[in-house]
Amino acid sequence: MKNIYLDCFSGISGNMFIGSFLDAGVPEEYLRQELQKLNLNNEYTLTIDKVDKQGLHAVYFNVNLINKSHSHRCLDNIKDIIKKSSLDPIVKKTALTVFTKLASAEAKVHDADINKIHFHEVGAVDAIIDIVGTAICMKYLDVKNIFVFNLHTGTGFVDCDHGKMPIPAPATAQLLQGFKIMTGTTAKELVTPTGAALIAALAQKQYLKQTDFSFNNIAYGAGTWDLDYPNVLRMYIENVTETPLEEDLLLIHVNIDDMNPQIFNYVSESLFTAGALDVWVTPIIMKKNRPAQMLCVLINKNICKTCCDIIFKETTTLGIRINHTTRVSLQRKTKLVSTVYGQVHCKISQYHGSVNNISAEYDDCYRLAKKKNVPLKEIQHEALRLAYYLIDNNK
Repeated sequence: MKNIYLDCFSGISGNMFIGSFLDAGVPEEYLRQELQKLNLNNEYTLTIDKVDKQGLHAVYFNVNLINKSHSHRCLDNIKDIIKKSSLDPIVKKTALTVFTKLASAEAKVHDADINKIHFHEVGAVDAIIDIVGTAICMKYLDVKNIFVFNLHTGTGFVDCDHGKMPIPAPATAQLLQGFKIMTGTTAKELVTPTGAALIAALAQKQYLKQTDFSFNNIAYGAGTWDLDYPNVLRMYIENVTETPLEEDLLLIHVNIDDMNPQIFNYVSESLFTAGALDVWVTPIIMKKNRPAQMLCVLINKNICKTCCDIIFKETTTLGIRINHTTRVSLQRKTKLVSTVYGQVHCKISQYHGSVNNISAEYDDCYRLAKKKNVPLKEIQHEALRLAYYLIDNNK
Protein backbone atom coordinates (compact mmCIF):
# COMPACT_ATOMS: atom_id res chain seq x y z
CA MET A 1 0.00 0.00 0.00
CA LYS A 2 1.28 3.46 -0.90
CA ASN A 3 0.82 7.17 -0.29
CA ILE A 4 1.68 9.42 -3.21
CA TYR A 5 2.65 13.11 -3.06
CA LEU A 6 2.20 15.16 -6.22
CA ASP A 7 4.61 18.05 -6.75
CA CYS A 8 2.65 20.12 -9.29
CA PHE A 9 5.24 22.85 -9.94
CA SER A 10 4.37 22.53 -13.65
CA GLY A 11 0.69 21.76 -13.20
CA ILE A 12 -1.16 18.49 -13.68
CA SER A 13 -3.19 16.85 -16.44
CA GLY A 14 -4.61 13.38 -16.87
CA ASN A 15 -1.83 12.30 -19.23
CA MET A 16 0.89 13.65 -16.88
CA PHE A 17 -0.66 11.72 -13.98
CA ILE A 18 -0.71 8.44 -15.93
CA GLY A 19 2.81 9.09 -17.24
CA SER A 20 4.09 9.36 -13.67
CA PHE A 21 2.31 6.10 -12.75
CA LEU A 22 3.99 4.35 -15.69
CA ASP A 23 7.36 5.73 -14.60
CA ALA A 24 6.59 4.45 -11.09
CA GLY A 25 6.29 0.88 -12.34
CA VAL A 26 2.81 0.26 -13.72
CA PRO A 27 3.42 -2.04 -16.73
CA GLU A 28 2.50 -0.46 -20.06
CA GLU A 29 0.97 -3.71 -21.37
CA TYR A 30 -1.15 -4.10 -18.22
CA LEU A 31 -2.57 -0.58 -18.65
CA ARG A 32 -3.30 -1.19 -22.34
CA GLN A 33 -5.07 -4.51 -21.62
CA GLU A 34 -7.23 -3.02 -18.86
CA LEU A 35 -8.22 -0.02 -21.00
CA GLN A 36 -9.39 -2.42 -23.74
CA LYS A 37 -12.18 -3.49 -21.36
CA LEU A 38 -13.89 -0.16 -22.13
CA ASN A 39 -14.57 -1.37 -25.70
CA LEU A 40 -13.45 1.96 -27.19
CA ASN A 41 -10.44 0.59 -29.09
CA ASN A 42 -11.65 1.89 -32.46
CA GLU A 43 -11.75 5.47 -31.15
CA TYR A 44 -8.17 6.06 -30.00
CA THR A 45 -4.55 4.99 -29.98
CA LEU A 46 -2.02 5.54 -27.21
CA THR A 47 1.41 7.14 -27.32
CA ILE A 48 3.75 6.04 -24.53
CA ASP A 49 7.35 7.26 -24.77
CA LYS A 50 10.35 7.92 -22.55
CA VAL A 51 11.27 11.58 -23.07
CA ASP A 52 13.69 14.21 -21.82
CA LYS A 53 12.25 17.38 -20.31
CA GLN A 54 14.99 19.94 -19.65
CA GLY A 55 17.33 17.15 -18.54
CA LEU A 56 14.74 15.15 -16.55
CA HIS A 57 13.76 11.66 -17.65
CA ALA A 58 9.97 11.28 -17.77
CA VAL A 59 7.27 9.11 -19.35
CA TYR A 60 4.96 10.77 -21.87
CA PHE A 61 1.43 9.36 -22.17
CA ASN A 62 -1.08 10.68 -24.69
CA VAL A 63 -4.45 9.72 -26.16
CA ASN A 64 -4.70 10.13 -29.94
CA LEU A 65 -8.29 10.34 -31.22
CA ILE A 66 -9.23 8.32 -34.31
CA ASN A 67 -12.92 9.22 -34.51
CA LYS A 68 -13.84 12.63 -33.13
CA SER A 69 -17.55 12.21 -33.80
CA HIS A 70 -18.01 10.68 -30.34
CA SER A 71 -16.33 13.54 -28.48
CA HIS A 72 -19.57 15.04 -27.13
CA ARG A 73 -20.77 12.31 -24.75
CA CYS A 74 -22.76 13.29 -21.68
CA LEU A 75 -22.34 11.91 -18.16
CA ASP A 76 -24.99 9.21 -18.58
CA ASN A 77 -23.25 7.94 -21.73
CA ILE A 78 -19.91 7.78 -19.96
CA LYS A 79 -21.41 6.07 -16.89
CA ASP A 80 -22.94 3.46 -19.20
CA ILE A 81 -19.59 2.75 -20.89
CA ILE A 82 -17.82 2.31 -17.55
CA LYS A 83 -20.55 0.25 -15.87
CA LYS A 84 -20.89 -2.15 -18.83
CA SER A 85 -17.13 -2.78 -18.96
CA SER A 86 -15.42 -5.74 -17.28
CA LEU A 87 -13.13 -3.47 -15.26
CA ASP A 88 -12.52 -4.14 -11.58
CA PRO A 89 -15.38 -2.77 -9.42
CA ILE A 90 -12.97 -0.55 -7.49
CA VAL A 91 -11.67 0.94 -10.76
CA LYS A 92 -15.25 1.59 -11.89
CA LYS A 93 -16.17 3.28 -8.63
CA THR A 94 -13.06 5.51 -8.67
CA ALA A 95 -13.62 6.56 -12.29
CA LEU A 96 -17.33 7.29 -11.75
CA THR A 97 -16.51 9.42 -8.71
CA VAL A 98 -14.07 11.53 -10.74
CA PHE A 99 -16.47 11.95 -13.66
CA THR A 100 -19.28 13.00 -11.33
CA LYS A 101 -16.98 15.66 -9.86
CA LEU A 102 -16.04 16.92 -13.32
CA ALA A 103 -19.66 17.00 -14.50
CA SER A 104 -20.79 18.78 -11.31
CA ALA A 105 -18.20 21.51 -11.84
CA GLU A 106 -19.13 21.98 -15.51
CA ALA A 107 -22.85 22.06 -14.59
CA LYS A 108 -22.23 24.67 -11.90
CA VAL A 109 -20.22 26.91 -14.23
CA HIS A 110 -22.72 26.68 -17.11
CA ASP A 111 -25.85 26.60 -14.90
CA ALA A 112 -26.95 23.34 -16.52
CA ASP A 113 -28.27 19.92 -15.52
CA ILE A 114 -25.39 17.62 -14.55
CA ASN A 115 -26.67 14.87 -16.86
CA LYS A 116 -26.90 17.26 -19.84
CA ILE A 117 -23.28 18.41 -19.67
CA HIS A 118 -21.22 17.26 -22.66
CA PHE A 119 -17.49 16.81 -22.18
CA HIS A 120 -16.49 18.78 -25.26
CA GLU A 121 -14.08 20.97 -23.29
CA VAL A 122 -11.74 18.06 -22.61
CA GLY A 123 -12.84 15.55 -25.24
CA ALA A 124 -14.90 12.61 -23.98
CA VAL A 125 -12.53 9.88 -25.17
CA ASP A 126 -9.51 11.73 -23.74
CA ALA A 127 -11.27 12.16 -20.43
CA ILE A 128 -12.47 8.55 -20.26
CA ILE A 129 -9.01 7.13 -20.95
CA ASP A 130 -7.22 9.58 -18.63
CA ILE A 131 -9.65 9.09 -15.74
CA VAL A 132 -10.15 5.34 -16.07
CA GLY A 133 -6.42 4.91 -16.74
CA THR A 134 -5.62 6.75 -13.51
CA ALA A 135 -8.05 4.53 -11.60
CA ILE A 136 -6.40 1.43 -13.10
CA CYS A 137 -2.93 2.64 -12.10
CA MET A 138 -4.07 3.52 -8.57
CA LYS A 139 -5.52 0.04 -8.17
CA TYR A 140 -2.34 -1.60 -9.49
CA LEU A 141 -0.05 0.32 -7.13
CA ASP A 142 -2.53 -0.02 -4.23
CA VAL A 143 -2.62 3.74 -3.57
CA LYS A 144 -4.03 4.66 -0.15
CA ASN A 145 -3.79 8.49 -0.09
CA ILE A 146 -2.93 11.25 -2.55
CA PHE A 147 -1.52 14.60 -1.39
CA VAL A 148 -0.83 17.69 -3.51
CA PHE A 149 1.51 20.67 -3.16
CA ASN A 150 3.13 23.37 -5.37
CA LEU A 151 -0.08 23.47 -7.38
CA HIS A 152 0.71 25.94 -10.19
CA THR A 153 -2.19 26.63 -12.56
CA GLY A 154 -0.50 28.97 -15.03
CA THR A 155 -1.89 32.36 -16.02
CA GLY A 156 -3.40 34.21 -18.99
CA PHE A 157 -6.29 32.94 -21.15
CA VAL A 158 -7.24 29.68 -22.84
CA ASP A 159 -9.37 29.15 -25.96
CA CYS A 160 -12.42 26.93 -25.52
CA ASP A 161 -15.82 26.33 -27.14
CA HIS A 162 -17.26 29.35 -25.28
CA GLY A 163 -14.46 31.68 -26.36
CA LYS A 164 -11.47 32.90 -24.35
CA MET A 165 -11.53 32.00 -20.66
CA PRO A 166 -9.19 33.07 -17.86
CA ILE A 167 -6.69 30.55 -16.47
CA PRO A 168 -7.52 28.59 -14.40
CA ALA A 169 -10.56 27.84 -16.58
CA PRO A 170 -13.89 28.25 -14.74
CA ALA A 171 -14.51 24.51 -14.30
CA THR A 172 -10.91 24.02 -13.12
CA ALA A 173 -11.27 26.85 -10.58
CA GLN A 174 -14.55 25.34 -9.38
CA LEU A 175 -12.88 21.95 -8.85
CA LEU A 176 -9.86 23.35 -7.01
CA GLN A 177 -11.87 25.01 -4.23
CA GLY A 178 -10.26 24.17 -0.91
CA PHE A 179 -6.79 23.57 -2.39
CA LYS A 180 -3.93 26.04 -2.13
CA ILE A 181 -3.04 27.19 -5.67
CA MET A 182 -0.47 29.49 -7.26
CA THR A 183 -0.90 31.04 -10.69
CA GLY A 184 2.81 31.64 -11.30
CA THR A 185 4.04 33.51 -14.38
CA THR A 186 3.77 30.84 -17.10
CA ALA A 187 1.23 31.94 -19.72
CA LYS A 188 -0.11 28.41 -20.28
CA GLU A 189 -2.97 26.27 -18.96
CA LEU A 190 -0.91 24.06 -16.64
CA VAL A 191 -3.84 22.47 -14.76
CA THR A 192 -6.45 20.99 -17.08
CA PRO A 193 -10.08 20.30 -16.09
CA THR A 194 -9.34 16.56 -16.07
CA GLY A 195 -6.27 17.06 -13.87
CA ALA A 196 -8.30 19.25 -11.52
CA ALA A 197 -11.12 16.67 -11.38
CA LEU A 198 -8.65 13.92 -10.45
CA ILE A 199 -7.27 16.09 -7.65
CA ALA A 200 -10.70 17.19 -6.41
CA ALA A 201 -12.09 13.64 -6.29
CA LEU A 202 -9.05 11.70 -5.09
CA ALA A 203 -6.62 13.95 -3.20
CA GLN A 204 -6.60 15.14 0.40
CA LYS A 205 -7.21 18.87 0.85
CA GLN A 206 -4.77 19.35 3.72
CA TYR A 207 -1.85 21.60 2.78
CA LEU A 208 1.58 19.98 2.69
CA LYS A 209 5.01 21.51 2.80
CA GLN A 210 7.73 19.70 0.89
CA THR A 211 9.37 18.75 4.20
CA ASP A 212 6.24 17.11 5.64
CA PHE A 213 6.67 13.58 4.26
CA SER A 214 9.06 10.73 3.60
CA PHE A 215 9.27 8.72 0.39
CA ASN A 216 10.79 5.60 -1.13
CA ASN A 217 10.66 6.39 -4.85
CA ILE A 218 10.23 9.27 -7.34
CA ALA A 219 8.55 9.18 -10.74
CA TYR A 220 7.97 11.79 -13.47
CA GLY A 221 5.09 12.17 -15.94
CA ALA A 222 5.75 14.45 -18.92
CA GLY A 223 3.45 17.22 -20.08
CA THR A 224 2.95 18.37 -23.68
CA TRP A 225 4.46 21.84 -23.31
CA ASP A 226 8.14 22.64 -23.90
CA LEU A 227 8.89 25.31 -21.29
CA ASP A 228 12.04 26.92 -19.92
CA TYR A 229 11.77 24.50 -16.97
CA PRO A 230 10.79 20.80 -16.90
CA ASN A 231 7.13 20.42 -17.85
CA VAL A 232 6.63 17.34 -15.67
CA LEU A 233 4.53 16.12 -12.78
CA ARG A 234 6.77 14.83 -10.01
CA MET A 235 5.35 11.97 -7.94
CA TYR A 236 6.88 10.98 -4.61
CA ILE A 237 5.89 7.48 -3.51
CA GLU A 238 5.81 6.30 0.10
CA ASN A 239 5.38 2.65 1.09
CA VAL A 240 2.86 2.35 3.93
CA THR A 241 2.76 -0.38 6.57
CA GLU A 242 -0.44 -2.36 6.24
CA THR A 243 -2.18 -1.92 9.61
CA PRO A 244 -5.90 -1.47 10.39
CA LEU A 245 -7.11 1.90 9.16
CA GLU A 246 -9.01 4.16 11.56
CA GLU A 247 -11.16 6.86 9.93
CA ASP A 248 -13.41 9.63 11.23
CA LEU A 249 -16.57 9.44 9.13
CA LEU A 250 -20.21 10.56 9.12
CA LEU A 251 -23.24 8.28 9.34
CA ILE A 252 -26.48 9.56 7.79
CA HIS A 253 -29.80 8.07 9.06
CA VAL A 254 -33.17 8.50 7.37
CA ASN A 255 -36.46 6.83 8.40
CA ILE A 256 -38.97 6.45 5.55
CA ASP A 257 -42.48 4.97 5.75
CA ASP A 258 -44.25 6.43 2.71
CA MET A 259 -42.07 5.66 -0.34
CA ASN A 260 -42.18 2.98 -3.02
CA PRO A 261 -39.40 0.56 -1.92
CA GLN A 262 -38.30 0.10 -5.54
CA ILE A 263 -36.77 3.58 -5.34
CA PHE A 264 -34.19 2.53 -2.71
CA ASN A 265 -32.06 0.79 -5.35
CA TYR A 266 -31.86 3.96 -7.45
CA VAL A 267 -31.06 6.07 -4.39
CA SER A 268 -28.30 3.64 -3.34
CA GLU A 269 -26.71 3.74 -6.80
CA SER A 270 -26.79 7.55 -6.79
CA LEU A 271 -25.16 7.70 -3.36
CA PHE A 272 -22.43 5.23 -4.30
CA THR A 273 -21.70 7.22 -7.46
CA ALA A 274 -21.38 10.36 -5.32
CA GLY A 275 -18.70 8.61 -3.26
CA ALA A 276 -20.57 6.96 -0.36
CA LEU A 277 -18.50 4.28 1.36
CA ASP A 278 -21.51 2.12 2.22
CA VAL A 279 -25.30 2.26 1.89
CA TRP A 280 -27.80 -0.08 3.53
CA VAL A 281 -31.53 -0.30 4.29
CA THR A 282 -32.98 -1.86 7.46
CA PRO A 283 -36.66 -2.72 8.15
CA ILE A 284 -37.99 -0.87 11.23
CA ILE A 285 -41.30 -0.12 12.99
CA MET A 286 -42.15 3.57 13.41
CA LYS A 287 -44.89 5.35 15.34
CA LYS A 288 -48.40 3.87 15.16
CA ASN A 289 -46.69 0.49 14.52
CA ARG A 290 -46.15 1.52 10.92
CA PRO A 291 -43.64 -0.62 8.92
CA ALA A 292 -40.82 1.50 7.52
CA GLN A 293 -37.23 1.44 6.26
CA MET A 294 -34.13 3.09 7.73
CA LEU A 295 -31.68 4.25 5.06
CA CYS A 296 -28.10 4.52 6.35
CA VAL A 297 -25.20 6.07 4.44
CA LEU A 298 -21.55 5.98 5.56
CA ILE A 299 -19.54 8.84 4.05
CA ASN A 300 -16.46 11.00 4.24
CA LYS A 301 -17.22 14.48 5.57
CA ASN A 302 -16.45 16.29 2.31
CA ILE A 303 -19.43 14.77 0.45
CA CYS A 304 -22.05 15.31 3.18
CA LYS A 305 -23.89 18.10 1.35
CA THR A 306 -23.92 16.15 -1.94
CA CYS A 307 -25.40 13.05 -0.29
CA CYS A 308 -27.98 15.07 1.65
CA ASP A 309 -29.03 16.75 -1.60
CA ILE A 310 -29.53 13.33 -3.23
CA ILE A 311 -31.60 12.03 -0.29
CA PHE A 312 -33.85 15.09 -0.14
CA LYS A 313 -34.29 15.11 -3.93
CA GLU A 314 -34.88 11.38 -4.48
CA THR A 315 -36.77 10.25 -1.34
CA THR A 316 -39.86 11.37 0.59
CA THR A 317 -38.03 12.13 3.84
CA LEU A 318 -38.49 15.46 5.59
CA GLY A 319 -35.40 15.22 7.80
CA ILE A 320 -31.93 13.71 8.04
CA ARG A 321 -29.88 12.74 11.11
CA ILE A 322 -26.09 12.92 10.91
CA ASN A 323 -23.72 11.36 13.46
CA HIS A 324 -19.95 11.36 13.73
CA THR A 325 -18.58 7.81 13.78
CA THR A 326 -15.24 5.99 13.63
CA ARG A 327 -14.53 3.08 11.30
CA VAL A 328 -11.62 0.68 11.80
CA SER A 329 -11.06 -1.40 8.67
CA LEU A 330 -8.57 -3.97 7.45
CA GLN A 331 -6.37 -3.16 4.51
CA ARG A 332 -7.30 -5.02 1.35
CA LYS A 333 -6.12 -5.65 -2.18
CA THR A 334 -7.50 -7.47 -5.21
CA LYS A 335 -5.86 -10.31 -7.13
CA LEU A 336 -7.10 -11.58 -10.49
CA VAL A 337 -7.09 -15.40 -10.72
CA SER A 338 -7.62 -17.46 -13.89
CA THR A 339 -9.95 -20.39 -13.22
CA VAL A 340 -10.93 -23.05 -15.78
CA TYR A 341 -14.19 -21.07 -16.16
CA GLY A 342 -12.64 -17.64 -16.64
CA GLN A 343 -11.07 -14.80 -14.65
CA VAL A 344 -12.29 -13.89 -11.16
CA HIS A 345 -11.23 -10.98 -8.95
CA CYS A 346 -10.52 -12.04 -5.36
CA LYS A 347 -10.48 -9.54 -2.51
CA ILE A 348 -7.71 -10.20 0.02
CA SER A 349 -7.81 -8.60 3.49
CA GLN A 350 -4.72 -8.33 5.68
CA TYR A 351 -4.16 -7.81 9.39
CA HIS A 352 -0.69 -6.62 10.46
CA GLY A 353 0.76 -7.83 7.17
CA SER A 354 -0.78 -11.33 7.23
CA VAL A 355 -3.69 -12.53 5.09
CA ASN A 356 -6.75 -13.21 7.24
CA ASN A 357 -9.50 -13.57 4.63
CA ILE A 358 -10.07 -13.99 0.89
CA SER A 359 -13.40 -13.59 -0.90
CA ALA A 360 -14.26 -14.14 -4.57
CA GLU A 361 -15.99 -11.25 -6.36
CA TYR A 362 -19.64 -12.26 -6.60
CA ASP A 363 -20.38 -10.44 -9.87
CA ASP A 364 -17.50 -12.26 -11.64
CA CYS A 365 -18.66 -15.65 -10.34
CA TYR A 366 -22.29 -14.89 -11.22
CA ARG A 367 -21.35 -13.92 -14.79
CA LEU A 368 -19.27 -17.07 -15.31
CA ALA A 369 -21.92 -19.34 -13.76
CA LYS A 370 -24.46 -18.02 -16.26
CA LYS A 371 -22.05 -18.25 -19.17
CA LYS A 372 -20.69 -21.74 -18.41
CA ASN A 373 -23.91 -23.18 -16.91
CA VAL A 374 -22.16 -24.46 -13.78
CA PRO A 375 -23.06 -23.96 -10.08
CA LEU A 376 -21.98 -20.55 -8.82
CA LYS A 377 -20.53 -22.07 -5.64
CA GLU A 378 -18.24 -24.29 -7.76
CA ILE A 379 -16.71 -21.21 -9.39
CA GLN A 380 -16.35 -19.51 -5.99
CA HIS A 381 -14.55 -22.54 -4.53
CA GLU A 382 -12.17 -22.78 -7.52
CA ALA A 383 -11.35 -19.05 -7.38
CA LEU A 384 -10.64 -19.20 -3.64
CA ARG A 385 -8.48 -22.33 -4.05
CA LEU A 386 -6.34 -20.58 -6.66
CA ALA A 387 -6.14 -17.34 -4.67
CA TYR A 388 -4.93 -19.15 -1.53
CA TYR A 389 -2.42 -21.09 -3.63
CA LEU A 390 -1.01 -17.89 -5.14
CA ILE A 391 -0.78 -16.21 -1.73
CA ASP A 392 0.84 -19.25 -0.10
CA ASN A 393 3.45 -19.37 -2.87
CA ASN A 394 4.04 -15.59 -2.95
CA LYS A 395 2.78 -15.28 -6.54
